[in-house]
Amino acid sequence: FTSISLFRALLDLFRELYPLRTYSLNLSPEAIAKGKYKVCLEYHIGHCKAPCVGLYNEEKYLVHIEEIKSILKGNISGVIRFLKQKMNEFAEKLEFEQAEEMKQKLIKLESFQAKSTIVNPSINNVDVFSVLDFDDRAYVNFIRVNNGAVMQSQTMEYKKKMDETADEVLAYGISEIKVRTQVLSREILVPFIPDIEFSNVKFVVPKIGDRKKLLELSERNLKFYHLDQEKQESIRNRVPREERLLLTLKSDLNLKELPVHIECFDNSNIQGTNPVAACVVFKNGKPATSEYRHFNIKTVEGPNDYASMDEIVYRRYKRMIDENQPLPQLIVIDGGKGQLGVAVNVLRQLDIIDKVSIISIAERLEEIFFPGDPVPLYLDKKSESLKVIQHIRNEAHRFGITFHRNKRSKALIKSELESIEGIGEKSIDTLLKHFKSVKNISTQSVDALAEVVGKARARIVFDYFNPGSKE
Repeated sequence: FTSISLFRALLDLFRELYPLRTYSLNLSPEAIAKGKYKVCLEYHIGHCKAPCVGLYNEEKYLVHIEEIKSILKGNISGVIRFLKQKMNEFAEKLEFEQAEEMKQKLIKLESFQAKSTIVNPSINNVDVFSVLDFDDRAYVNFIRVNNGAVMQSQTMEYKKKMDETADEVLAYGISEIKVRTQVLSREILVPFIPDIEFSNVKFVVPKIGDRKKLLELSERNLKFYHLDQEKQESIRNRVPREERLLLTLKSDLNLKELPVHIECFDNSNIQGTNPVAACVVFKNGKPATSEYRHFNIKTVEGPNDYASMDEIVYRRYKRMIDENQPLPQLIVIDGGKGQLGVAVNVLRQLDIIDKVSIISIAERLEEIFFPGDPVPLYLDKKSESLKVIQHIRNEAHRFGITFHRNKRSKALIKSELESIEGIGEKSIDTLLKHFKSVKNISTQSVDALAEVVGKARARIVFDYFNPGSKE
């Protein structure tokens, strides 16, 4: 049972029973008489009685304020007796509407009292204190009970500076509550008698019965509070997810450094055409898309994955070395032992084999190969490390395929224009850049084409798409 839940329950009760104003207007009799204000939405939805226009007089308003104060002090029974008396008075005067209003308030108050009563209602005006002691800190819980209901509950934490004992901390907690609330109940339940005295206050260590249950409730509050504090501290000190992933990856792959910077290579040459490659970059376990790179294969004829891998790895790291760029901590090759061997030879050639770690991942069985080791590593399918490597590999594959498809589409577009005798590659690029597609080029007039590639070439292109035309 917490003070927060108690406060919410009381707030709901007050909203139902006492629709108090929520504004700070000047409600002097003169201001109300002049009609300076109008009722607002709060009045129409039943949250306010509109004292601003004189529909709720000050005397009745102040009576409700006193009732609220009594409830907050734990004197619900007193308010209930008062409401019963008023209900009977209204009934005797045949003022049944006001009597019914009192009756509805009684029902709601008695319902709240029944829900909030946790022990014998005869237990009245009792404070409960308990202490939970640790080496570096201690906790004190305070509960105030009236008519068997918890009216206040609070847990205080104290950081020890001079090895204070549990007795000293408990005494300090009781003194602090006295300062905060300005009063202590005449009976205080405690786990042991503290070395402190107050006038008209009796300390009791309950052994059985409802008072013992109250002390146990206070002690449970302490344990829950302490567990919650530990949980919050654990969250604050928790290693961020990205760092945890990298630490796991470093451990599982037996890397020398934390793989903050990872790069992955993939070849794409569908049906042997337009061979390209892709390099994707991950920083702190996340894609660094601005650093992704495409490669057009320049030195390899036909589909040759090994030669293509040799070229792109060399080009990538030769440039990074020449430009003094920081090398990655880990290189991932999409492929098996063959592609890995090619990449390792390139790193040796560039004299950086000892500066970076390199692995390959074979897609069929998700085998991870290391240089010089014929036996692959099989990571658990649910492993975070495997998921990171798969993510990098899949991203490289996606990026490479997209580039390959775009290049192939452009090649197919160019192929038709290349069949026009007398039109070179430069003119083709100029036409495509201006008109965007072959279809648009085919619908242009000679004059429109001439503005882009000149009259002679324009006539050749126009005649190709419009044979027999007299334009």
